[in-house]
Amino acid sequence: MTLGTTLSGAFLLAFLLRAPLNRRLVLAAPIQDRPRRQFIIDLTLCMAAGSLVGVFNHLVHHFYLISALSLLSGCLVVGFFLGLDMALARERDGIQEALEKHRNVHPPQKYYPMTRRFSVVAFFSSLFVCLILALVISRDFAWLAEVQSNAAMLKEAERTVMLEVVFIMAALLGMVVNLIFSYSRNLKLLFNNETRILENVSRGDLSRMVPVATWDEFGVIAGHTNTMIEGLRHRTELLQALKLADDVQKSLLPRRGMTFERADIAGDSIYCTEAGGDYYDYFRLPEGGLGVVVADVSGHGVSSALHMATARAHLIAGVQSYVGGPHLIQAANRFLTRDIQDTGWFITLFWLEIDPARRRLAWIRAGHEPALFYDPVRDQFDRLDGDGMALGVESDYRYQAYEKHGWAAGSIILLSTDGVQETRNDHGQMFGNAPLRQVIRAHRDQSAAAIKDAIFRSLETYRGDLPREDDTTLVVVKLDAA
Repeated sequence: MTLGTTLSGAFLLAFLLRAPLNRRLVLAAPIQDRPRRQFIIDLTLCMAAGSLVGVFNHLVHHFYLISALSLLSGCLVVGFFLGLDMALARERDGIQEALEKHRNVHPPQKYYPMTRRFSVVAFFSSLFVCLILALVISRDFAWLAEVQSNAAMLKEAERTVMLEVVFIMAALLGMVVNLIFSYSRNLKLLFNNETRILENVSRGDLSRMVPVATWDEFGVIAGHTNTMIEGLRHRTELLQALKLADDVQKSLLPRRGMTFERADIAGDSIYCTEAGGDYYDYFRLPEGGLGVVVADVSGHGVSSALHMATARAHLIAGVQSYVGGPHLIQAANRFLTRDIQDTGWFITLFWLEIDPARRRLAWIRAGHEPALFYDPVRDQFDRLDGDGMALGVESDYRYQAYEKHGWAAGSIILLSTDGVQETRNDHGQMFGNAPLRQVIRAHRDQSAAAIKDAIFRSLETYRGDLPREDDTTLVVVKLDAA
């Protein structure tokens, strides 16, 4: 009764000290470090209670020192298993808190492998089981040696020893099983949380992240999962911005074909990225003329699109005071050279002026692919060629206009960027001019839009499943379409 009372008093004192120690040392720590501190506090309190009882009984009741050490060993084992159970409960609380407050999403700064934890727990569990059994068996052997040697007493002693060993084994087994179930609940909680977030990510939901509540493999996986989610968020924002840039750029291009006096016009641009550097447009000129332009900015992507928008602005401004193709292109070149000369960028351009009243064509080639002119009467193709430097290279360059007078009804002019002829198939061969001319011949009796669509279909068939390597732009002009 005295030993029981002393033990109860010591553990009651430890229990009273536990709450303030938890508030001061455990709850104030990071979530990931709380289980470790909880284990240390509970183990220390059990050891302190056992030491206090052992010293008290040795000094007051004159217990043997070996009895005090046995009591301390028992408190060590109880403190070990109790501390582990409380540490797992604290870890579970930390996981729930991290889930509710959505914090601790970065990879852990420390890393403690689960294999190390399992190895340490398994080693000390085995050690303590062996220690308890050794103490019990050694004590029972000593007790049996003192028992009188009649058969009845020995049989009763054997039964008592067996029951004691079974009881201790059952108690130790119960504590081990409790730890297994407790740890399984934590693993299930961590696993379910991470799989739920990953399922959301697979459905495109990037609104939630995985709380990093441990410093083991689950914490590392959660942290890197969050890094992946942040990267996906940034990529999604970038794609949205590029989609917006693509929408804005498409709004700068003609939305539909154009029917002009003695001319049917259709064009389109297909970019190899979300935004590109190809450009085409139509302009009504003074005295009833029509201007058609196709341009190609070096490179691809957003930067090319920005330079394209700049070139478009200069051309639109210049058309307002149009006095001729050379003057328009030279003015645009001066402004563009000032803007991009030091960047290494340049813009190739083909300008075509159609004068239906005089049946005259005038064009300027600024480093661009020559236009194709198809005469259905002669069934021949001519190149609208000429000299001219790309825009943005030399600000004082003087451009020259070339002319052609007269055309047969149904004549077709094709303006395009190099992405048309340079489209490759799976053998690495370019589309070239010959197939392009065949498509125009085959559809010469159709509208400009139908010819344009036929060319794009031929390019898609030729390219197959290969990705686009360059922006593709073409404008088809069918003369005397009316």
